[in-house]
Amino acid sequence: MEGYFRVAACVPTVNVADVEANVESIIALAKEVQAKGAHLAVFPEMCVTGYTCGDLFHNRTLLEGAIKGIETILSHWEIEVAMVVGAPLELNGSLYNCAWVIFQGQIIGIVPKTYLPNYNEFYEKRWWAAAPEETKTISILGKEIKFGKNLIFQIEDKRFGVEICEDLWAPVPPSCSLAMAGAEVIVNLSASDDLIGKYNYLRSLIEQQSARCLCGYVYAGAGFGESSTDLVFDGKAIIAENGKILASNKRWQSGPQYVMTDIDLEALRRDRMHLGTFHDCAVRQNRAAEIIKAEGNSHYVMDDNTWLNFAPNHDLLREVSSLPFVPQGEDAMAERCDEIINIQAAGLAKRLDFIRCKSLVVGISGGLDSTLALLVAVKTFDRLGLDRKGIIGITMPGYGTSKRTKTNAMALMEQLGITMREIPIGDAVAQHFKDIDHDPAVQDVTYENSQARERTQILMDVANQTGGIVLGTGDLSELALGWATYNGDHMSMYGVNASIPKTLVRHLVRYFAQEPAFENCRTTLLDIIDTPISPELIPTDKQGNIAQKTEDLVGPYELHDFFLYYMLRYGFAPKRVFMLAQKAFVGLFDDATIKKWMRTFYRRFFQQQFKRSCLPDGPKVGSVCLSPRGDWRMPSDASAALWLKQVDAL
Repeated sequence: MEGYFRVAACVPTVNVADVEANVESIIALAKEVQAKGAHLAVFPEMCVTGYTCGDLFHNRTLLEGAIKGIETILSHWEIEVAMVVGAPLELNGSLYNCAWVIFQGQIIGIVPKTYLPNYNEFYEKRWWAAAPEETKTISILGKEIKFGKNLIFQIEDKRFGVEICEDLWAPVPPSCSLAMAGAEVIVNLSASDDLIGKYNYLRSLIEQQSARCLCGYVYAGAGFGESSTDLVFDGKAIIAENGKILASNKRWQSGPQYVMTDIDLEALRRDRMHLGTFHDCAVRQNRAAEIIKAEGNSHYVMDDNTWLNFAPNHDLLREVSSLPFVPQGEDAMAERCDEIINIQAAGLAKRLDFIRCKSLVVGISGGLDSTLALLVAVKTFDRLGLDRKGIIGITMPGYGTSKRTKTNAMALMEQLGITMREIPIGDAVAQHFKDIDHDPAVQDVTYENSQARERTQILMDVANQTGGIVLGTGDLSELALGWATYNGDHMSMYGVNASIPKTLVRHLVRYFAQEPAFENCRTTLLDIIDTPISPELIPTDKQGNIAQKTEDLVGPYELHDFFLYYMLRYGFAPKRVFMLAQKAFVGLFDDATIKKWMRTFYRRFFQQQFKRSCLPDGPKVGSVCLSPRGDWRMPSDASAALWLKQVDAL
C-alpha cells in the first residue's frame, strides 16, 4: 500500500438545521470508512447544518449549534481518520462558508469558500463573505487555528488542499494554485443541486481539473435531506485521478452512503516530475501556500512511519487491469482501434508521399504483426488513391514455416488484391551455412538469425528492384524484450507497428476483420488471430505444426506488456509492479510465475537496448513508446543490477 492514499467521499443524511442529527450521521460515516482503512473522509458543503438553511444562517441559535456540533465531532477521539466537514464560521462580523479540517480530535485548519455564486438559483452573497486574500490565525474553541484559502494539509507525506463547490466552476479554480504549491489531492465539499445535463458536465469538470492539476480529486455533494423548496440534491460522490474517474456512487439514494478508493500518489508524483511544464507553471505563477502538518492528538502514540496502521483492510481499492494497453468495453475498443489505425496510416501516407513512392514491400508470415502491417498498408494505399498492386507481399517459407501460416499468408495477399510473391529461403540459407561453415543440425542462434537476416535481405533487395521501401512489422513488445534479430526483422525503412504492444495487435486485426471493407478476408484474419505466436525459425513437428512458440521461450506477453506499461508509463519499481501484477493476474498466474517472467523482462529490457538505439522511423500511437528519438533515451550499457536485485528479493 506504500504510495497510495485511501480516500472516501461521504454523503451523510441531512436534516435541515438539525445539527445534532447531522453530526450523528457524520460521525457514523467517519467510523464506517475508518473501519475500512480510509485515510481521509470528505463530507459535503455545510453538512453540519444543512446547506439549504437560508436566512437561518444569520440566526444565533443555528450558528452556536454549529460550533457545538464541531465540538461533538472533536470529542470522538476514537475517530483517527482525517475528516473535512462543512460548517459556518462567524469571524469579525462576517460569516463564512467553511471546510473544517479535523484530525484525531483537533481542528487542523479552516478553509473558507473563495467564490460565492450569486446567479440563477444561487444567492450565497446574501449570507456569506468570500475568503480573504491573506491567511489568518484565529482563536476558536480555545485553540489558535489557521484560517484561509491558501492552506495545504499534510499528514505524513500526504498533502491535500480544499476548495468548496463553486470554486471548481470558476475560470481559475483555487485547486490550480494549491496543486502547484504542493497539494497532491484536492477535496471539494459541495452542495450542487441537480439539473438536466449538469451531472455529466460536472464529471467532465472533475476529470479535467484532476488532469490539469495532476492530482487526485475527491468530491462530496449534498444529498438526501436537504430542503426541496426550490432545489433537489442527488448526493453526488466522485473520486478522480489525473483525468480518470476512479469511483462514483449511485445517486438519488435515501440513506447515507460513500465511495472509497486508493489514489496513487506515486504515479502522480512521477508525472509531476516528468512533465516539466507543471514545474515551470508553478514557478511562473509563484503562488505560495502555507503547509500545515497534522501531528495528531497526544491521546495516541503512533509510529511516524505507520500512520493509520490500525486499518484492517490493506487490499488495494482500485481496479488494476491485466491489459493496461487495452481499453475496456466495445465502444472504447472500437474508438481506440480506429484512432490507432488512422495514426499508422497517416504516418505511412506522409512518408510515401514525401519520397514520391508508390511501391511498398512487406514480408508476410501469416502471423499477427505482419498481418496488421499489411492491413495498414492497404488502408494507406486506398487513402492515397494508389493501386494495391503497388504493395508487394512476399512470403518466405523456411525451415519452421507451418502449413497453417503459409496458407493464411497466401490467402490474405490474394484476398487483399496486392502483388504476391513466394520466395523460399531454404536453399539460400543452406548455402550460407556452407559459406560460414555452420552445421545446420546445430539449431542455435546462428541457425535462427541466418533465416531472419536472409528474409530481410530479400525484402531490401526487392525494394531496390521496385523503387519501394520495406515496411517493418515488429511491435513494441518485441522491441522491449529485444525479441528481434539485429539487422534482420529488427530493420526496415518504416516501422509501422513500432509503438503497438502485442496485447493490442490482436484487437486491431480483429477490428479490421469486422470492417465491411475487409469482409472477404474475415475468415483468414480470424484464423490468424487464433494462431500461436511464433518466429517459425525451428523446424515444425512431424504433422507440420508450429513447434516454436514465442511465449514458451520469453514468457506470456500479457505479463511483459503489464511490466512494460508500469515501468515506462510511471517509472514504478519492480516491487510495486509485482504487487500490482498480483492483483491484476489473480487466478491467472501465481507469484512464482510472475516473478520468473518479471526477471526475464528486466534482464532482456536492459540487455537489448542496443537494438532500440538504432530503430527505423515509425509513428507513436500511445503514451508508452521506445523510440530513441522520442520517449526513451537509455545507454546501451546501463546495468540492470538494481532492478534484478529487487526482483530476486520479492
